[in-house]
Amino acid sequence: MFKKNTGVGPHRDDITFYINGMDASFGSQGQHRSLVLSIKLAEIELMESITNESPILLLDDVMSELDNTRQLKLLETISQSIQTFITTTSLDHLQNLPENLSIFNIQNGQISVN
Repeated sequence: MFKKNTGVGPHRDDITFYINGMDASFGSQGQHRSLVLSIKLAEIELMESITNESPILLLDDVMSELDNTRQLKLLETISQSIQTFITTTSLDHLQNLPENLSIFNIQNGQISVN
């Protein structure tokens, strides 16, 4: 009989992450987002070390779930060497951008650079 889904594979693995010795599944939404970002950044480092090429990082509305400290840390980390596109509906989260970052505003089909 066909199940119409895959019963085996990496999506079925159970992996537990810990933050300061505590199961991360009990963390806040910001901690969850930080954990996922940490894994993605580690994945980028691994890809760079294997291929000697840098991938482009795409982040969709990531700032809305991070506190100011985590926002700044993320921006500092990605601005060092990772070409990144961050989408957002509000520029309020991007007030403290490092100088080497650009904002592209798309409104009514027109693109402008701030």
